[in-house]
Amino acid sequence: MSGKIYVKIYRVQGEVLLAACDEELLGKTFREGELKLEVKERFYKGELVDVESLGKFLEEATIANLTGERVIKKAIELGYIDEGRVLRIQGVPHAQMAKMMW
Repeated sequence: MSGKIYVKIYRVQGEVLLAACDEELLGKTFREGELKLEVKERFYKGELVDVESLGKFLEEATIANLTGERVIKKAIELGYIDEGRVLRIQGVPHAQMAKMMW
């Protein structure tokens, strides 16, 4: 699986938030019924990397906002996201992850 994705890391109060999306979705808005998904540049646009490197970012993240076929497929493959918990808005997959710390 190849293709580029944007990843951006935020460090806030001990949390590590990862925002990741498929490259071509950046700046777009998707709507379905009451749901709205905005893939905002200021939130998602960070480093442009190969989807294969997503694992190292997810490993460090305590919270993740993930959008797009490649990003979601890789996160499921790596065991970070449960396929049954993926939301689709106008056909675009979106999921959020939070690691529970004990």
